[in-house]
Amino acid sequence: MPLLYKNYQRNLSLTRIPLAILVSLLFISSAGNPTYTDWTAYNGGNDCNHFSALTQINPANVSQLKLAWEYASGGADSVKNTTQIQCNPLIIKGVMFGVSAASQAFAIDASTGKEIWKTNFQEKTFNMTSRGVTYWTDGKEARIFFAYGAFLYALNAQTGQVIFSFGTNGKINLIDGIKRPGADEYVVSNTPAVVYKNTLIVGTRVSESATALLGDIRAFDTRTGHKIWTFHTIPRPNEFGYATWEKQNYQNLGGANNWMGMAIDQKRGIVYAPTGSAAFDFYGGNRKGDNLFANCLLALDAKTGKRLWHFQTVHHDIWDRDIPAPPNLFTIIQKGQKIDVVSVLSKQGFTFVFDRVTGKPIFPIEERAFPASKISGEQASPTQPIPLLPEPFTRQSFTEKDVNSFASNRDEIIEQVRKATTGQPFTPLGQNRTVFFPGTDGGAQWGGAAVDENAIMYIPAKENPVYSSLIEAPKSKENHTLLSGKQLYQTYCQSCHGANREGNEDGTYPSLQKIEGKYSETSMLQLMSKGRGMMPAFTQLQEAESKAIVQFLFGKNTEIKTTNESKLSKVPYLHTGYNRWYDSNGYPISTPPWGTLTAIDMNTGKRRWQIPLGEYPELTAKGIPITGTDNYGGAAITAGGVLFIAATKDQQFRAIDRQTGKILWQVALPAAGYASPSVYAVNGKQYVVIACGGGKLKTKSGDKYLAFALP
Repeated sequence: MPLLYKNYQRNLSLTRIPLAILVSLLFISSAGNPTYTDWTAYNGGNDCNHFSALTQINPANVSQLKLAWEYASGGADSVKNTTQIQCNPLIIKGVMFGVSAASQAFAIDASTGKEIWKTNFQEKTFNMTSRGVTYWTDGKEARIFFAYGAFLYALNAQTGQVIFSFGTNGKINLIDGIKRPGADEYVVSNTPAVVYKNTLIVGTRVSESATALLGDIRAFDTRTGHKIWTFHTIPRPNEFGYATWEKQNYQNLGGANNWMGMAIDQKRGIVYAPTGSAAFDFYGGNRKGDNLFANCLLALDAKTGKRLWHFQTVHHDIWDRDIPAPPNLFTIIQKGQKIDVVSVLSKQGFTFVFDRVTGKPIFPIEERAFPASKISGEQASPTQPIPLLPEPFTRQSFTEKDVNSFASNRDEIIEQVRKATTGQPFTPLGQNRTVFFPGTDGGAQWGGAAVDENAIMYIPAKENPVYSSLIEAPKSKENHTLLSGKQLYQTYCQSCHGANREGNEDGTYPSLQKIEGKYSETSMLQLMSKGRGMMPAFTQLQEAESKAIVQFLFGKNTEIKTTNESKLSKVPYLHTGYNRWYDSNGYPISTPPWGTLTAIDMNTGKRRWQIPLGEYPELTAKGIPITGTDNYGGAAITAGGVLFIAATKDQQFRAIDRQTGKILWQVALPAAGYASPSVYAVNGKQYVVIACGGGKLKTKSGDKYLAFALP
């Protein structure tokens, strides 16, 4: 039996570290040591290009790939299928660092999958789905920075033990410094931080309601945890951008946060940080103006946090059109000249490309007029920036002509589409059904793009219509102090789980009907206090308010008196949910493809190829061409000419010829791989690893990491 170290102060359990592995973990280069090719940071490196220079696996031999090892990370919920793994693991000198289905950090031998250490944090905090960890070394010591709920820990890379000299007892509480009057307390760091020398630069996920915390970007010393700088994404008085908001907005609303991750130019000392929309996402009558620096690509001095330049991809966002993924840093060639560029994707299917130093657009960007809002108090931006190149990687409109020809209830759907507001991007929500196309979460999503050494970009995306609308917020009685459980549900829960608690068709937002068969009232209260997956914790609610919501879900609509008026939403409208539009058989109503993988030559901005990504076998069996499926996660691209991607609802892991888009190999996973693969080598042997966490789109949850290699 392995020796178990119990350290109650550190709240960690660690297995004994085999001597051979411990030696490899010393991170000391000397003659005779094994050779490694690493995956050093989230999405492959500081440039976030998902690229490996390895060539051992190539189109000629990729069909021979076999399972090399698997690792059960622990924590999968096989009953409710609510756990996920979205982690893109790091591989440093033969050691893999990742996150389990239970959101615990671990280290394993990257050639065998044998566990070296794993944390066992039990601290009371918010639940989250982590996309990975951050590695730092000064050549003498090595640290792993790992976010567990609201806390950012520094761990010893060799042992997994907490480094108590960092922050307060080894951790930073991420809420410190981003509070504002009337805000809730929900904050996590779901995407790994980036490192510049001895500076750790951190973004956060906050709630998307009117009570969201501030979305400031912050930098901390990697050794001490002391804060070095803060960039205010909602400017303060006398700061650049303050005039693009209403006065004092930094005190009465939040969001505009970097939840999707960053890229960093180590040579120039520039960090490129995208931001999301201000909260509340779908109504901006209380924040009139363009709202800098929401929905921006920010170029910041990594040493000081000073803004060098910015570009706003959506003015006054009222569509939740966050920049969905980290930027990509690469070099293009135009007119014989090399240009270092940075690009970001959009949920709308656009790619924005800029000179990395000056911020000058590489391709023309046109300000185009779009409809005004019909909602009282709202002032939509009259124009939005549209890049003329690169070519969009998704279709840009949806009308009745685009309804799927084999939709099961097509006539009924067409009639509904005719009554809806649809047909072009950036149409403000009204009080009737308004269609987003692509859907509210893309287009591009958090998996982001891969870029090869020739500046060819590979983008997974989806094209599923989503509809929503705005309704007036429920009004309480007796001077805003008497509220029912139903009213509270409508305010805080209806936008995701539906007016009738039906959830949505693909399970992204589960049904809350007949909930007594799945949860007790106590467990529901715990879930509301900690959050889970996409659901934030409802820390702004009083205990009586949370109980009233739970009692409503269990069939009893009680009224309570509240003194929580200052924390209640001041927004006069609520949205009616992220309603993905499916036919009666559960397929998207739009003409396929529903999921795609697109290759774009970023030197010219022109598409090279596009294929459907993912398959419904039952439709293929009927003679319907492959449709593609909803997908989450990115690709890994190699110099050997192979692209690896999981991401799809059909639970397949695929190898694709990067030149043609032809599928060369695929294998069924034990659970869907809603994550991005990593590519690395140990002792000259190339591996590709994927996290198989499932748990989305009504697919089963899992806890395994699978690595593949040539025999």
